[in-house]
Amino acid sequence: MKYIGAHVSAAGGVEQSPLNANEIGATAFALFTKNQRQWVVPPLSDSSIEKFTANCQKFGYTAKQILPHDSYLINLGSPDREGLERARNAFNDEMKRCQMLGLDRLNFHPGAHLNKISVQECIKLIAESINIALLHTSGVTAVIENTAGQGSNLGYRFEHLASIIELVDDKARIGVCIDTCHAFAGGYDLSSTDGFERTFADFDRVIGFNYLKGMHLNDAKKGLASRVDRHEQLGEGTLGYELFRLIMQDNRFNGMPLILETPDESRWKEEIAKLKEWAGQPIFSSAQS
Repeated sequence: MKYIGAHVSAAGGVEQSPLNANEIGATAFALFTKNQRQWVVPPLSDSSIEKFTANCQKFGYTAKQILPHDSYLINLGSPDREGLERARNAFNDEMKRCQMLGLDRLNFHPGAHLNKISVQECIKLIAESINIALLHTSGVTAVIENTAGQGSNLGYRFEHLASIIELVDDKARIGVCIDTCHAFAGGYDLSSTDGFERTFADFDRVIGFNYLKGMHLNDAKKGLASRVDRHEQLGEGTLGYELFRLIMQDNRFNGMPLILETPDESRWKEEIAKLKEWAGQPIFSSAQS
């Protein structure tokens, strides 16, 4: 079963996100559990938690269909001690919020060395940050997202992700999310069938499909190995439609959230319908009809 959706708004409270996902026919969704551009926000209220749980149950969303994302401000590999502590505290809070909501994974960008420390030193700090968060929470898997490699961001090579995983103590609570735009920008040619097969054979060899906990389905505005993170609507960028057909017809991507982050939200409903068609699944489930 393919779980297909988009990163929907949680404006008005996290409890709104399942409603917004249902509106576009999604069988999966992503959300921010707090304002992604602020360091400190009010804690989740008991009312919001109860309503979120009830709305997920109403529309048939289980934890394995939901891929929350942490704040864009967090840099778990920061070379600045004060900045690192701030990031770690914020990440721990994000993990705890997921735990309170009954969610079993949190997607995040690994971090950036800011040209002040080596790649290996940054990787070590990221892994330490994850280990700290795992010690302070339970039931939530830390899901590292590959990046486009823009600026000094790590994670654009599968080897970066594998090195982080190697240093994480609890291997049962670490995973990976692959963003198709980021992979292409990072140098993995997903624009052809052969390239798709080579890329995911490489992924399986270096990391392993057992660690794949979700995907972001985005076309790319820029070219191969551009190291520029610019998403495009499906089929309208440098990747084209074929990649997304291949993913929808490949059982290795079953049972995890497959999330659109394409720029025009008004087209998510049609994009989800197209992806479901390629997967051979009904456009609307009984819970959504």
